[in-house]
Formats: sequence, structure tokens, C-alpha cells
Amino acid sequence: MNEISSNMKKIKKIVVVVLSILGIVAIALVVYGMYLKPKYKGEIDLKNIKKETTVYFDDFGVPHIYADNAKDAMTALGYVHAQDRLWQMELMRRIAPGRLSEIFGKVTLKNDKFFAGLGIEEASDKAIAALDKNSPSYLLAMAYLDGINQYIDEGVSPIEFQLVGVKKEKFTIKDVYNIFGYMAFSFAMAQKTDPLLTDIRNKYGMDYLKDFGLDGSLDKTIIKTAKEKPQEFATISKSVAALLKQSPVAPFVGSNSWVIAPKKTKNGQVIFANDPHIGFSQPGTWYEAHLVTPEFELYGCYLAGTPYPLLGHNREYAYGLTMFENDDIDLYQEQNKANDANEYKTPNGFSEYEIRKKTIKVKDSSDVVLNIKVSRHGPLMNDLIDGLDHKNPVAMSWIYTQQPIQILEAVYTLSHAKNKADFQQGVSLIAAPGLNVMYGDAKGNVGWWATGKLYKHNKKVDTHFILDGASGKDDIVEYLDFSKNPSAVNPDWNYVYSANNQPEAIDGFLYPGYYLPEDRAKRITQLLDSKSNWDKEAVGKMITDDVSSVAPDVVSNLISALDGNSLSKNEKEAIAVLKSWKGANNKDEVAPTIYNKWIYLYLKNTFEDELGEESFKQFLGTHIMKQIIAKQVANDNSLWWDNIATKNRKENRKDILSKSFKEAVVSLEKQLGNSVSGWTWNKVHIVEYNHPLGKIAALRKIFNVGPFEVSGSNEVINNQMFDFNNEAKYSVTVGPSTRRIVDFSDVENSWSILPTGQSGNPLSAHYRDQAEMYNAGKFRKMKMNKEEIVKTSTKLVFIPAEN
Repeated sequence: MNEISSNMKKIKKIVVVVLSILGIVAIALVVYGMYLKPKYKGEIDLKNIKKETTVYFDDFGVPHIYADNAKDAMTALGYVHAQDRLWQMELMRRIAPGRLSEIFGKVTLKNDKFFAGLGIEEASDKAIAALDKNSPSYLLAMAYLDGINQYIDEGVSPIEFQLVGVKKEKFTIKDVYNIFGYMAFSFAMAQKTDPLLTDIRNKYGMDYLKDFGLDGSLDKTIIKTAKEKPQEFATISKSVAALLKQSPVAPFVGSNSWVIAPKKTKNGQVIFANDPHIGFSQPGTWYEAHLVTPEFELYGCYLAGTPYPLLGHNREYAYGLTMFENDDIDLYQEQNKANDANEYKTPNGFSEYEIRKKTIKVKDSSDVVLNIKVSRHGPLMNDLIDGLDHKNPVAMSWIYTQQPIQILEAVYTLSHAKNKADFQQGVSLIAAPGLNVMYGDAKGNVGWWATGKLYKHNKKVDTHFILDGASGKDDIVEYLDFSKNPSAVNPDWNYVYSANNQPEAIDGFLYPGYYLPEDRAKRITQLLDSKSNWDKEAVGKMITDDVSSVAPDVVSNLISALDGNSLSKNEKEAIAVLKSWKGANNKDEVAPTIYNKWIYLYLKNTFEDELGEESFKQFLGTHIMKQIIAKQVANDNSLWWDNIATKNRKENRKDILSKSFKEAVVSLEKQLGNSVSGWTWNKVHIVEYNHPLGKIAALRKIFNVGPFEVSGSNEVINNQMFDFNNEAKYSVTVGPSTRRIVDFSDVENSWSILPTGQSGNPLSAHYRDQAEMYNAGKFRKMKMNKEEIVKTSTKLVFIPAEN
């Protein structure tokens, strides 16, 4: 008994020791976690500010910065932006120069090789050399960078830095330009589309492209303006799309915006709405901040590592953007000199390629040295992408790297404009990317202007294909003045809008592009035209609208191909659901589940036999795929209906659509059960906001946000986008990166919402605190009333420190 008692005492002592150790570890983890959190209150010494600067962090972590002067405000902005988003800033600045492999290793080497060769870095150097170093845009940008760098010196390293092993480096003005350069490239579509179209033309002829509407004929709802056999090129499309999809920073994709003039609003003031569509990520794209000085006020949405907001408002005006979708990239087939791959043919004889040498450092591996050939059109894709035949060089001509880059001055002017004319001057400075810049002000003005240095080729040149680089006949022949850009200011119809759709012709010329179908545009104009007493609440309902104005007509054309006498019980029930569908994509709807499965299988059965499996997947990722559906399902004469794999018969429209419908029902029965009423949209339409480290299973719940069942769909106003597939789930990868509504009759209580939260620090209370609201279609205030801000915020004070 004594021995048992002694053993029990020993066990108890061991348990006590173990529990004590665990307790100490737990306390240490809590203390360490507190140490890693952003600092939202207290005092911090900050160099290079003249006066005490106060930052109020509101109940959603948005900083409201009150400073004695603009420079102090910008220094404070840089500091607080870095403490919430330094990891995101680090990723953003590494993409364009090809420096992701330094921290992620070989897994990002393909991305680095591609982006390092595009010429963004070289274009940044050239732009910086031309900067006026005494201009306010430069001086305030440097103050912002000073704030970031002071946080890097004195603040806490993000947990990602510690997990991945990132060495801290100071931010420079070149990082800002490189971030804008990546943004500009992510907007472009030509490199994802032109090679694929070229392969179709070369393999099957132009008749097969009639359904694709390359002449703009598919764009039925257009934005009205108002003045005030070579190699298979699809490897390029496939590779670029894959690189952007694998990028740890999400690409820009589309957007909605509309600005309603006073004559159509209940309170007689402008109402501004904007929701840019960007690939979902965690943290999200935008960081909100409110700056107030004696001379200036601005509430903006900032890209990580950039000093001026691309979206913003104050008491005088509001602005935002959508993608123009114009074509600002051309691909040229160059012709090497026989027996000398270092020279290529030009209209004036042979010329040597310029050689750019790039060294990519790879974590835990040896450096990779690139020797990139550059023709008069641009860098050769063959040096940047695996799998291209070097005997057939293809060069990329991109306006962004060829025209003067004035993006810093442009976004400064947009965010600091004194009046509408001043704002328009800022718009005119942007050569690329192509944007629809939306505007509304307290004086009752509404407007939009398309940015971009637009240009023309000879009339017979179709820029949807890879062009002839040797002869010169396909080169650009004219650059257009900004006055020729599409625009509308204070039109008679009392609103402006954009949904990435085709603007009407200017001087009889439709600008080439990769415009999205009319679905969202048609719905927006239908809603705006039908009502003349808009208020903030009605606009808030509209910005989360999930009704398709086009899908019910597509359904009618699909159903018309079916033989009603040969349908099973579930097939008949599915048809009944579709016939009664009004186009809504709510979570409890069944019709969207059936419709999207049918559409996917119709596309697969129509196009995959000609394109092949890989090129078909690439086709699904183009805007042309979205454009073609509504018209092609009704076209009995389309050449694509015939399945070229069946040699002894020629399929027609009814054959393919009927086969696709039956396969859709079978697939849904296997995936969701035999009860059609149970095929609700919420079971298949899911979003999860992914952090780069969330790919590691053990870290997923810490860094990712979600998953959530969501309403919306492809090409509705609530544009929750997914890739078509035959699986049981559509993972939403793109959607509104923010929803903003600015009502000038009550500007202090305008609305916003972010998909997840304001902070990029997973230990912050504001890492995911907006996600439930966002997915429920709710909003929060963009506060501007100081008394309210002070009452609902924590206070952080920056004290001037000795240098």
C-alpha cells in the first residue's frame, strides 16, 4: 500500500509539473499573441513628423488619421498600413521583379521567370528617373514610404515573415511603381485569348469564329458616350492564365459602377456606387483609411504598398473604377534570321535582339539566370514560358511599358482634385491599364472617362490574333489623343454606368477589346431606367442584386431543343423548375444549379472535340466564352455543333443540347441525390477566402476565412464568379472586392463593406469581422463625423521623435 501511495504521489507531482509547463506555454503563447497583434491604442514615437498625430481606429479597424499637415498624415498612414498589411505589401512588391522564389522556393519560379521578363522593372526605372522630385505627389509618397519603413525598423514582424523566413527590407518608390505595374498587367486579357483564337483560325478557318463576335456584334447593351500552321500558340494562353491563377496576389477581373444624377434621386443629390471585381484572397485587396488635415480630407481604399487610393471620396466628390477591357497588348510573330537566332527580321532589314539579363534567387537552391530577348515589339514569350518552340518567337507589345508612366501623378490627382476639370486631367495621365473611371460630386455632376493610350492599326489588321512582326504591316499606325477616349459627362439620361461592356463607337470606330457580355449592363440599365427616386437603401439592394436578365432567355432556347416525350421524372421536374425561373441566384434556388451544370456540359460537348481538353479549359477562362453563350445556343447553323470525333454522323444543335441536359441531370443525381428540390444553390456555390499559407492543411483554419454558402453567380450584379466544372461544388474565386455607396445627401454616413476584414494580421479582431455581414449583403458606415468617430474608436497617438 505504501508503495502504491508513493507511486500515486509521484504521478501527481508529474501531472502538476506537466500542467504547470503547459500553463506556462499557454501563457507564453497568449503573451506572444498579444505582442504580435497590431497596436490600436497608446502612444508611439514617430520620426519625421512635425506635430502630434492622432489615429482613431473605429469599430471595424479603419484608421481615421487627424494630422496638422499632409506629410504627417501620410507618414502615419504608412505606419498603420504596414502594421496591418506588411505581409501583403511584401508579396505585392515581389511579383513584378520576380522575387517570390526568394521566400517560397522553386514553387513560384515559373511566376518569377515570367514577370521578371515583362519589362515592368525597366519601365519603373524609366518613370522614376523622369519624376519631379519636388512635386507633392512624390514628396507625400516618400512620407508614406517613410512610415512603412519606420514600422519595418521598429514594429513587430508579421507571423508570416517568421513562418516563411522573410528578411525585412526597406520599401522604395520603385516598389510602388512595380505594384502598379503588376496591377496593370492583371487587367489585360489579350495574352490569355489571342493565342487560343489564332490556333482555332489556323486549324479550322475563320468560319469557326463567326460565333465569337470578334466584330463587336455580340455586344447588344453598349455604354453610351456623351461629350462634355505553325506551333500551337495556345500554350501562351494556358501558361499566362495558370500563372495569374497561382499568384499569391489576386488579379483584377471586372467590376460594376453607376453614378446617379440628382434628377433621379429622392434627395436631389448624387448617389455613387462601385464594386470592383477582383480575385478573392486573404487579406483582401483594399485597406480603408480616412485622412483629415486642416486643408484636406479623404476617405480612400488603398492597394498594399501604394500611397494614394484608387477608390475614394470626401465631402466634395467620389470616384472609383471598373475595367475598360480594351486591348492594350498585341502579340507579334517574329522571324529569326536563318542560322542566327540572335537577329530577327524588321521592315528595314535584320536587327539584333536586345538581351536583358535577369538573376532570380531561389530559396534553398541555386540562382536562375535568364537571358531574355527583346525585339522592337517587346520581350519574347518563348524566354518566359515553358513549352514554346524557340524557332517561332512571339513578342509581347504592351502599352504600359512603352508609353510614359505617370501613374503616381495620376492617382495623386484623382485623390486630390479641386474640381471636375482637375479630376479629368488626372484621368488623362493613365496610359495603361484601361479603366472606366467613375465620378460624382456634391455639385450634381456625374461622369465616366475611359483611361488608356488608345491606338489604331491598319484597317485589315485583326488584333484578336497573333500578328506579323516582320513586315511592319501589322504595327500600330496611330496613337489617339485622350479626347477620343469614350466618356460621358452629365448625360440626358441622368446616370452613368459601367459593367465592363463595350462602349459605343467613336468616329465610327469600335475600340478592340475583350468586353464582357451584356448581362450585368442590361440588368443595371433596366433597374436604373425604371426608377427616378433612388436613395441609399435602394442602391444598397441593387448592388447585391443576383438576378440575371439574360439567363431566362438562354433557358428558353435550351429547352426548345428537347424532346418532351423522352424525359425521365427528374428531367421533367428539372425542366419545370427552369421554366418558372426568373433568373434569381439566391441560395435557396434550385434553377441556378441545373442551369450552370447544363451550360457547362453544353460548352464541353460543343467545343472540347475541336479544342482538345487543355485548350477547352483555357477557353472556359476567357471573356469570349461568356460572350458566346446567349447567341450560340440559339444558332442552328453553328459549325461547332458537329462532334468531329464521330465520323459517321453530323450532330446538330438539338443533339448536343439534349445530350448535355440528360448528362446534367445524371450528374446532379449522383452529386446531390435524387430529389430535384434538394439541388439548392447553397450546396454548390461556396466561397473561401484563401491566404497563401492556408494551402497548408494545419494552417488553413488560422489563415483562411470561410467557407461560406453564397448567393450570386457569374455575370449578375452580385458577381460571385466561379470556373465551370463537372464537380459537385463551384468554388467562388472572384467577386466584389468592396461594395461602396456614397450618398451626397448624407455623405458622413456613406456605406462600405469588405469581404473579410480590414487587417491582414490573423491575430487582429479585424481579420474576419466583416465576412458574415458581407455575405449577408449588409454594410457598415464609412465614418466621417469626428464626434462619432471619437466615441466609437480606440486612440493611437504618434509623438514626434528626435531623428
